[in-house]
Amino acid sequence: MWSKIIGCVALICLTACANKDTAQTQQQNPQVSQVRPNILWIYIEDQNAWNNAWGDYTVSTPNVKQFADTGVRFTNTNQPAPVCSATRSALITGQYQTTLGVHEHRSYRSSYNGLFLPEGYKTVPELFIDAGYQTFNIGKDDYNFKYDRSKLYNAHKGFAGFQGAHDGEKFDWAKQLKNKPFFGQIQLKGAKHNTPHMDKAGVPKVDPEKMILPPYYADTPATRYEWAKHYRTQVMSDIELAEILKELADNNILENTAIFWFSDHGMGLLRHKQELYEDGVKVPLVINWPAGNKLLRKKGAVRNELVSGLDIPTTSLALAGITAPDYYDGENLFSDEFTGREFLISAKDRMDHTFDRSRTVRTEKYRYIRQFHPELSSAQPQYRDKKDFSMEFHALFEQGKLTPAQAAYFSATKPVEELYDLDSDPHQIHNLALLPEYATELKRHRQILLNWIAETDDKGAYPESDKAVKEVLDMWGKYCVSTQCESYRKRNPDTLKLRGDQVYLPVEWPAYMPKPKNSYYEKLENIYRVKNQ
Repeated sequence: MWSKIIGCVALICLTACANKDTAQTQQQNPQVSQVRPNILWIYIEDQNAWNNAWGDYTVSTPNVKQFADTGVRFTNTNQPAPVCSATRSALITGQYQTTLGVHEHRSYRSSYNGLFLPEGYKTVPELFIDAGYQTFNIGKDDYNFKYDRSKLYNAHKGFAGFQGAHDGEKFDWAKQLKNKPFFGQIQLKGAKHNTPHMDKAGVPKVDPEKMILPPYYADTPATRYEWAKHYRTQVMSDIELAEILKELADNNILENTAIFWFSDHGMGLLRHKQELYEDGVKVPLVINWPAGNKLLRKKGAVRNELVSGLDIPTTSLALAGITAPDYYDGENLFSDEFTGREFLISAKDRMDHTFDRSRTVRTEKYRYIRQFHPELSSAQPQYRDKKDFSMEFHALFEQGKLTPAQAAYFSATKPVEELYDLDSDPHQIHNLALLPEYATELKRHRQILLNWIAETDDKGAYPESDKAVKEVLDMWGKYCVSTQCESYRKRNPDTLKLRGDQVYLPVEWPAYMPKPKNSYYEKLENIYRVKNQ
């Protein structure tokens, strides 16, 4: 009941504020009000655009819809990576993660393998601080570089590291900063909300039997459950948005706060998160600034141009009247010159202890993917191996019960190049790369990628150092079975520190390592094939 009340209040406040006149706008720069706007990023984890604003009414998300209806909705936004730390590292620095070398997931966390940004480099919050703003981040940072958190966030320092401000709930940000301009980030759990939490919040259950799965998934109970759960998390995000809007309204700062509502990448199922298909990197994005919406909507309330997640920091700075540095890769979405990007690039590199590299080019009609390690399966050992949906899926593959489209994920190798027509094949199942009639498009997309790699100095082209591999081993221990880890073990046996507190299961256990003995692993032993036997 309380959640519904919050939602109604927020809707009323947002609608009323959105209809106010924008007379405070400066003549010389119609994008910046005389009173500098607050900039707030509502950053959602692992969530696709399965909500009412995008025309999906499987569950009710009225706050998101009203928020989008009174703001600007971007329908073709791609993040630069399909995993959180790489995306977050890119957005907070304003530059491709591959250019700065912060592209490997959960890298540079150790004392002996730290990476610092170039001298003089300014992150987004530092630019806001220089302009007189207060800055904060409630939730995880997850940046793949070393930094002094007090220099990024001056309003609430919190705890540095992966999870950022653990004590963020104690920081009454709206009340404390209502008389100061601020750049803030609020991290929402999104698809990572667990079932007990949603039950406690009164989020209605979603019937798994009513879910319609895409053709690249096997129809299993666990997959249906995860699909339904993702819809439940949409409702949770809707409630949380209402709560944030109410907090802004109660402190009389909603009107002049430009809010960016978006997710870091797609949902957590296989072939979404950590992959470069549409559902891995395409995310929802809404920008709503009640005092400035009339101006923001000049180009339309719904924008279909190709937009990069890297445009979020540049646009945020522009709305505050701050010029982004030349080394930033983003564009101002509301400038008169912006007509949409010709193409978007996203990059996949090492994921935790799974070494790989692939790149994608998204143009208006096509998605091109280049695999730089086609000899490796998409189904390398990873954190989702312990999930029920993954175990069911893998078991059906072993039993030969998957369709070719479903089994492709578990193939021992990957195609070097993939090309998909998104109009006729939205699920990206039919690879056109080998068809002669698409040779021209294939060559065009291949050249776009090669040019981008050269122009941006894509650091993914360089192998990780021994120090970096040791960092992986120190973090994941025996669960890394990639050739890089095996090679390091053989050359440096005295540095091995096998961790016993992890729960990730490799498909293949190194010969020298005893297998854990408990019911969980015994259950998985019945499903996973141990290679080379």
